[in-house]
Amino acid sequence: MNNLKFAFFGTSNFSVFCLEELKTLGFLPTLIITTPDKPAGRKLILTPTPVKIWAQKNKIECLTPEKLDSYFTLKLSVLNLPLFLVASYGKIIPKNIVDLPKNGILNIHPSLLPKYRGPSPLQTQILNGDKEVGVSIIKIDEQVDHGSLVTQKKIILDNILNFNDLEKKLAEEGSKLFVKILPDWITENLETKDQNHEEATFTKKIKKTDGLIDIEKGDPYKNYLKFLAYSAWPQVYFFIKKKYNLTPALPLANGREKEKIRVIIKEAEFKDDKFIIKKVLPEGKKEMSYADFLRGLI
Repeated sequence: MNNLKFAFFGTSNFSVFCLEELKTLGFLPTLIITTPDKPAGRKLILTPTPVKIWAQKNKIECLTPEKLDSYFTLKLSVLNLPLFLVASYGKIIPKNIVDLPKNGILNIHPSLLPKYRGPSPLQTQILNGDKEVGVSIIKIDEQVDHGSLVTQKKIILDNILNFNDLEKKLAEEGSKLFVKILPDWITENLETKDQNHEEATFTKKIKKTDGLIDIEKGDPYKNYLKFLAYSAWPQVYFFIKKKYNLTPALPLANGREKEKIRVIIKEAEFKDDKFIIKKVLPEGKKEMSYADFLRGLI
């Protein structure tokens, strides 16, 4: 079974964690498909996806189609690969590709479907404070996270994990689950079952503004969950007004308010029902302890 040829569709770090675990288990894809390079950073430098970087490092052929159109479908069909695996690809797989592999297309999804369909299942599980999380493997159809269930695994957490840790854990568990069921799937000894679509819940696309919190009036535990959920992106932040003197000779009382500055929270904990900020990154400054930041305000 280790010599099974299959194509892998993925884009994000979740995809890379899956690939790393598959590699450890001796299951490397024959072909990798990811999304095209995109401008990133302030200088908008054209940057490959984490999956493309991984593919190049591991010397596996990688395709980056703009569209999953008929031309790309023809290119895939020539390879005659029996199975496709999808993990956080970021695009809907159209019917012309869904119908290609004789063993179908399986998807590793980081939630217990039908709960948490959509673009942000990891963040949403954290935001909801879920300690029962999990991973699902489904047979893909033409709708988002809608396909029939092949298998699932529930995981009980002792503590709520931050985004990076939960992403890695569920990617690894999902890849192990894929390898476990693969022999029975290929020999058609596994039955799928429809999801209960009436119980489906849908997650939203995360925006940069979702990271804004109110450190004075906001619920401390919800602020902490946001800190964990958005630790990779967009990170949680607050705005604060900084005062300064018009001239060194003027007393502080004659100071006036400056424009608000954004402060990103880099390290925090929840203790004694309080959201305790430890390290911050003020706009235009280097990372520092929150205590030093407060002392530096004038």
